[in-house]
Amino acid sequence: MDTNQSGSADPLALGGVVPPTVTAFDAEEAVDYERTAGHARFVVDRGVDAVFPLGTNGEFALLTDDERARVIESVVEEVGSEVPVIAGVGTPSTYRTTALARRAAEAGADGVVVVSPYYYPVDDYGAVEHVRQVAEAVSLPVYVYHIPGRTGNSLSLDALSEVAAIKGVAGLKDSSKDVPWLGQAIAANPELSFLAGSDSLQFVGRALGCAGGVSAVANAFPELVVDLHRACDEGDRDRARALQERLYEVRRAFKSGSYMAGVKSALSLRGFDAGPLRSPLRRMSNEEERDLEARLDELDVL
Repeated sequence: MDTNQSGSADPLALGGVVPPTVTAFDAEEAVDYERTAGHARFVVDRGVDAVFPLGTNGEFALLTDDERARVIESVVEEVGSEVPVIAGVGTPSTYRTTALARRAAEAGADGVVVVSPYYYPVDDYGAVEHVRQVAEAVSLPVYVYHIPGRTGNSLSLDALSEVAAIKGVAGLKDSSKDVPWLGQAIAANPELSFLAGSDSLQFVGRALGCAGGVSAVANAFPELVVDLHRACDEGDRDRARALQERLYEVRRAFKSGSYMAGVKSALSLRGFDAGPLRSPLRRMSNEEERDLEARLDELDVL
């Protein structure tokens, strides 16, 4: 299975394992920039190929613009000389997203990730123009983040082809879990780098032609996802399938508590304290965390 399929339009040749790194908070829910950078160090030291601060797991929608800029600065300072740092800049507003993209460039990011506008319905024209304005505002490669289950806005295949023609657009992270859509998108736009955005589709995404994947589990267990990518790269499908099965089980264990709490609880079990989630999100209860520990022990990943 050839996983070296970064698109010709992607100057970063993005691929492999790209964790959507966490934002750490102190007990009062203020951003802990040192620990946030420390988490990027945690995953880079365990073999990942790039980092993606300010994605869903980075709680980007709960941060101020100034906090977001400082998160990027801290991560770039810690690991930017070793791996690409692609920073989330998405908001519901094109005006604000463009401003955040400029700030990400000033902070040293290697690329920006633009999630589809959310809350308000957006048609294909609006979706394309949103990306176009961001791409025209910065000289960094732009990666589109397609997650219609969260944004409420799905990108059509026709719209994606228009987006792909925009100068500066380098790739797409697909978290739609729509395998036929992803397969057709890759076939129609081979110049882009595609990243599978769901832990449940890391193996399938690579089989379809994704250059790599963005994995929430890789925030806590990067070794597992790095091994899966390596197995795919070496053509060892049986091992890759077995690792994907384990990935299913780890992800299922993460989901046993409150939304998105599993990553930070699992990190604590590995000795890395990223603090609470910012309200209204919350950490697992003590009982939930004990159950998580027992399940992860059974899976032999701790």
